[in-house]
Amino acid sequence: MNFSVLDWIIIAIYLLISLVIGVWSSRGASKDTQNYFLAGRNMPWWLLGISMVATTFSTDTPNLVTDLVRQNGVSANWAWWSFLITGMLTVFIYAKLWRRSGVITDIEFYELRYGGNPAAFLRGFRALYLGLVFNVLIMGSVSLAAVKFGEIVLNIPGWLTLLVACSITMIYSTMGGLKAVIITDCIQFFLAMIGSVWAMFFIINLPEIGGLDNLLNHENVYDKLSILPDFSDPDIWVPLLLVPLCIQWWASYYPGSEPGGGGYIAQRMFSAKNESHAIKATFLFNLAHYALRPWPWIMIALSSLIIFPDLNDIKNAFPDLSQNKLGHDVAYPAMLTLLPNGLMGLVCASMIAAFMSTISTQVNLGASYFVNDFYKRFFKKNSSQLELVRVGRIFSIFSIIAGSFLGLFLTSASQAFSLLLLLGSGTGAIYILRWFWWRINAYSEIIAMISSLLISIYLTFFDTYLFDWQKIVVGAILTTIIWILATYITPAEKHQILNNFILKVNPGGPGWSKFGNNSSSFLKTGLFRMCLGIVVIYSVLFSIGNLLYSNYLLSLILIILSIFSFWFIIKDFD
Repeated sequence: MNFSVLDWIIIAIYLLISLVIGVWSSRGASKDTQNYFLAGRNMPWWLLGISMVATTFSTDTPNLVTDLVRQNGVSANWAWWSFLITGMLTVFIYAKLWRRSGVITDIEFYELRYGGNPAAFLRGFRALYLGLVFNVLIMGSVSLAAVKFGEIVLNIPGWLTLLVACSITMIYSTMGGLKAVIITDCIQFFLAMIGSVWAMFFIINLPEIGGLDNLLNHENVYDKLSILPDFSDPDIWVPLLLVPLCIQWWASYYPGSEPGGGGYIAQRMFSAKNESHAIKATFLFNLAHYALRPWPWIMIALSSLIIFPDLNDIKNAFPDLSQNKLGHDVAYPAMLTLLPNGLMGLVCASMIAAFMSTISTQVNLGASYFVNDFYKRFFKKNSSQLELVRVGRIFSIFSIIAGSFLGLFLTSASQAFSLLLLLGSGTGAIYILRWFWWRINAYSEIIAMISSLLISIYLTFFDTYLFDWQKIVVGAILTTIIWILATYITPAEKHQILNNFILKVNPGGPGWSKFGNNSSSFLKTGLFRMCLGIVVIYSVLFSIGNLLYSNYLLSLILIILSIFSFWFIIKDFD
């Protein structure tokens, strides 16, 4: 690979733009925590939706897709495609509920829904756990991808890539707050889409690939193409399809797809102009995340099976790559080294931007937890707004450094993905049901969190002879049983707390019939639109796939199905 001056100029321009945005946003962000952590609660839906998509596209995302496709084919993507169910629940049910709650962070919700010392403990502990431990793990997995990208594509040490990218991210995210993050996210999204689509077409037409038809009929690729797994072999379709669709989507707490719509998705909804903008933003996010973005990565991953059929081919092509970083996931950055000058710079800028987008979001989100739900709540309730913003900036610097160091020790994208799924396995159902079942209390969540952590530690560090998908199932079932039993054993929340929650949020449903808040029209309408939304997005996803596979009739049928389903969603939409 010949990295030209033009490529470096393109990268430098993006980095400079990011710094300018941070400086421009810093004055407004410093006013108070509403501006620093929620961009003044005045963001339009389209900008928020794009920001959500950009955050989920980190440097490790195409690496993960490549890892899945190379090892188990296109159908292995159901491991994350299944989270669309969670996404549609958020769009048509939880977006409204979160906006009605009026909280600054989703962790502040604990003392709205629960009461007393257990609620206070839960809020403080989750602020540290999610804001520091879980957040640093996410940034570590993202930093791992940046290390591999630097060593393979930029041909510089991984630590140097982290140093430059993290330093600039630290400057603009700590100066400009969420507003700077959202605006840079928008630039990153368009860079990423242009770069990935252009790179896909260029790579497919390389002489070694020989065009789309040759790619799809190549012996290394042909058996990897199916969108659905082989149903004749339960060892294949059970872990690839059944477990994600039946258990994983509701059982696991995964960033960007949290059951109940928490994390940075909730933060973006809190910063929307109103309830309508929150709903539109989350729908746009799910459409772009699941339907529009995956296929360029998938096609490049399939192409890599021709250029680098196995790991030894990657190792031979990149002898300086660290041995502990060699895996199927590095095939994606390896393929990017085949791009020409100019396009190489554009794609590299988009990959660096993707890294910075995710890091900046996690840094701002983690700081909001620490400041709003730990520092202000338990240490200095009378802190000035300027002091809180300053503490948020200090925490941001600390967390970004910790996440970078962790990235130097992880080894693969799938390793981090599996660990994140396992850590939250079994807790997801409680984040969904706590809105609609009065009996769930603070003890339910505390016990679910502790049991999930202990079970995941045991399944991870002790030889259980279980596959990763079996560990997720076992963890989900055991944790769910434990917290349900704990719910009935422990005392219920006080009626005053529950009544105040109903007056504030008005969730409805049979779970609140005891309090006279049992209207189910909101739930019925939301669930109906959720199902239609799933049809819309899966239809677009598979329509694009079948178009690339030259199945034109099926592609047309699917896109028509998507249009009709979308029409029913917006018909009489309030």
